[in-house]
Parts: sequence; structure tokens; C-alpha cells
Amino acid sequence: MRVSGFEPKFVAHRPVRRTRGFSLERTMTKADLVEEISRITGLNKKDTSIIVNEVINNICRALADGDKVELRGFGSFKVKERRARQARNPRTGDGVQVPAKLVPFFKASNELKSRVNDSNA
Repeated sequence: MRVSGFEPKFVAHRPVRRTRGFSLERTMTKADLVEEISRITGLNKKDTSIIVNEVINNICRALADGDKVELRGFGSFKVKERRARQARNPRTGDGVQVPAKLVPFFKASNELKSRVNDSNA
């Protein structure tokens, strides 16, 4: 379901984190997302929170099962395998073997990329 007119609302009292250079980054939390969806749809926050949590849980469950999750217009989630590698302990300088592992990976859709770039122009 696509909600027209959805624009994320950033709450002023949320902490603003300084990143490299002079850019500022604002963070939308899950609570902010629940509040915004609740406001737009008219559902109460409890029901909206259940829906948001179930969406996240289903994405996590699919990734844990090795499935790819694709959300048209947003992006896709999949699991990638990181190879085992040799690293170095910065304190002692000793070599450390880092085992192979699976990591979640997100790739933004072209539509999301263009929306982000258009909003920063």
C-alpha cells in the first residue's frame, strides 16, 4: 500500500549527530515512524506499532531463512557472505583470523536514490 503525501517528520528534540565534515544527520526512530504512520492512516499507535514490528520481523525472518526481500520503489534486502580474512589487533599488532560470516545487505532502488538526490538539490 502506497501512502500518498508521506513525508518523514523529524522531531526537533531528537539528538543531531555531527558526521564527517560539516553535514548534520537527523535520525527518524521507529517510534517516529509509528507516530507518522498513525497520524496519516488514523490508526491508533498501538495497532500501528504492531504492524511496523511485524513488517520488520517478517523481513528479518526472511533474511534468516536466506530469502531476498524486495520492496518496489524502496530497495532490496539480501544476505551476503563475508569471506574469512586475516586482520590485525591494533593494540598488540598480532595477526587475528576473522572467520567467514553472513551479513544483511540493503541495496536502494533507483527511485529511492533519485528521491534522496532530489531532496538534497
